[in-house]
Amino acid sequence: MPDLLIELFSEEIPARMQARAASDLKKLVTDGMVEAGLTYADAAAFATPRRLVLAVEGVLAQSPDTREERKGPKVGAPERAIEGFLRGAGLTMDQLEERDTPKGAVYFATIEKAGRPAAEIIAEVLDKTIRNFPWPKSMRWGAGSLRWVRPLHSILCILSDEAGAQIVPLDVDGIVSGDTTRGHRFMAPNAFAVTGFEDYSAKLKKAHVILDPAERADHIWVEAHNMGFAQGLEVVEDKGLLAEVAGLVEWPVVLMGDIAEDFIDLPPEVLQTSMKEHQKFFSVRNPKTGRIEKFVTVANRETADNGATILAGNQKVLAARLADAKFFWENDLRTVKSVGLAGMGKALENVTFHRELGSQAERIARIEKLAGEVAPLVGAKPDLAQDAARVAKADLSSEMVYEFPELQGVMGRYYALAADLPEAVANACEAHYSPLGPSDDVPTEPVSVAVAFADKLDTLTGFWAIDEKPTGSKDPYALRRAALGVIRIILTNDLRLRLDRFIDSQLLKHEIAQNADGAEAAELAALENTLDEIADHGVFGAAFRAVLDKLGQDVPEDGLLARIEAKMPDVSVDLLGFFHDRLKVHLREEGIRHDVIDACLHMPMNDDLTLLVKRAEALSVFLKTDDGENLLQGYKRANNILSQAEAKDGVEYSYGADVKFAEDDSEKALFAALDDAQAAIAPAMEGEDFAAAMTAMAGLRAPIDAFFEAVQINTDNQIVRRNRLNLLARIRDICHGVADLTRIEG
Repeated sequence: MPDLLIELFSEEIPARMQARAASDLKKLVTDGMVEAGLTYADAAAFATPRRLVLAVEGVLAQSPDTREERKGPKVGAPERAIEGFLRGAGLTMDQLEERDTPKGAVYFATIEKAGRPAAEIIAEVLDKTIRNFPWPKSMRWGAGSLRWVRPLHSILCILSDEAGAQIVPLDVDGIVSGDTTRGHRFMAPNAFAVTGFEDYSAKLKKAHVILDPAERADHIWVEAHNMGFAQGLEVVEDKGLLAEVAGLVEWPVVLMGDIAEDFIDLPPEVLQTSMKEHQKFFSVRNPKTGRIEKFVTVANRETADNGATILAGNQKVLAARLADAKFFWENDLRTVKSVGLAGMGKALENVTFHRELGSQAERIARIEKLAGEVAPLVGAKPDLAQDAARVAKADLSSEMVYEFPELQGVMGRYYALAADLPEAVANACEAHYSPLGPSDDVPTEPVSVAVAFADKLDTLTGFWAIDEKPTGSKDPYALRRAALGVIRIILTNDLRLRLDRFIDSQLLKHEIAQNADGAEAAELAALENTLDEIADHGVFGAAFRAVLDKLGQDVPEDGLLARIEAKMPDVSVDLLGFFHDRLKVHLREEGIRHDVIDACLHMPMNDDLTLLVKRAEALSVFLKTDDGENLLQGYKRANNILSQAEAKDGVEYSYGADVKFAEDDSEKALFAALDDAQAAIAPAMEGEDFAAAMTAMAGLRAPIDAFFEAVQINTDNQIVRRNRLNLLARIRDICHGVADLTRIEG
């Protein structure tokens, strides 16, 4: 069976598009081949800046013959139906066969297709692939209509076997396929012919082209690491930059250069970001001092002076870039020294966060207040948490962050230290943005935790208040990430707080802010008092009514208070549900089943996420044991019998089980076991010792099994029947004290 080699040779493909393009080429070509009946053994795709390559092994020499039988319309069907069937099958009327079926005579068509040579199929598939390639951006050039990411110069397409290689004939807008390619643009620009993939890759390497991007990346990293190690330095790892640089060169030549003394004292993050964003340089750090002292650049060619001229030019351009960074840094430090970090942040009064949610300064004021409220629950001093929240976003108005937005928070920490603010405040300036993703570190210092929690919760409640929630795959304000951030902050720090209280409080603050201009003073006063009541007693509804009762005030049906009273509970429940959905995703990744999570979500205090997770973890472990699995079956049997009886009798059997009506020893033993379990489970749940509660529940397995083996529930004696049904209700109630087992599948 022959092997297929395809190369699409063009001007430079942007590095960010190469990996996806190689994957698309592989999928489109191989899927097209298989769809046409041409199977293969293996396929691999590669990309360099100037070429996309696909190597397919073990291709069939031709597609197999096929015979397909299609059932058509009934004999005597309307002519249009028969004509449509004939067109679809590509046959004429005399080629149809009439067959008797249980539903009458029906036309059948037998369609036979002869196999086609591999070259013919591949030419069709590749032509279609090139003309419809899904580039994010493409261009036309010259007078042709073909679109490609950059001008396409040549197409190499050959099938090779023991007998040799044959060109697959193809013409795409005047670009005719062949068996030749070119090497490095400068070091080996002449064309050469190839006979297969091994010959191709070997000749490319001789022509100063490393085909495999992973091999180029490994070469760059090993060379850079060795250069740094030889000088007692370390290259700062950056996998994203490494992949990008590997996509910029076909023949990587690693060079190490110096950073001028004028710039070495800049913050390491500034140097690293500036070199990465503007020059695609790797930073080289002195592990003893933590300073960035050198850089690594990757050239695309060897030179007679071993890269000296390239380095000199790079260092000249780098000096100009770093001079700008130094100017921003020194200007920002002068501002901080003269007006303080809070003074730097004054400019945020004129920066809109969102047209319906006010300015950045108004947002910071809300975060400051919330950080003070949550501080005692996370072990932070309220005044310190509020100080940190007040300046945490001040660096957004700095010149450095304006130039390098990715340094927000990092620069805030430096400016806070320069302003002689406490270290906890400085750390919060940087850490409060975290976690930004599922693998990002979670802040653990109490002040940082308070500010990070407040920042994310204010964002979520704000967008819920104005009904700007994520929809489907769209989440322009990264609200899913913010919710997961809140969840990870709570769980990582083992925080015990009632999330619903803070949701309601912050939602109400947004409502007050949005309605402040048109509301009456009495209405605003009632809402402000409700905030105080929420802080003291819990959620919105009870707090709102308590305030109105104190004021002796009715709520006009068309007033602001009535609108907020009607809206708030639904918005609050919806946002808490959003947190629960994010928590489900998080826990599923931790290996906890969705039905176990649901069973715990339907228990009281489900807004205490730490408690909820501990309960879910314990239940998950319990249900993996034989006792847990068998007890679940016993519970479900009891619950099913009880539910059917309650539906039939129209009453609820939830009390009144008395051991004096027990007739069987197993029945009496179950009474005793339930008493013991209840005595053990109640204090265990009170003390949040879920493992002990599960152990106590496990003790019910044998008595329940024995009870069902020996006793008939629906006996003719109605007194005994009611007593047994009430006994089943005790089983249900005791199990529901741990989790809602009706939610468990199986």
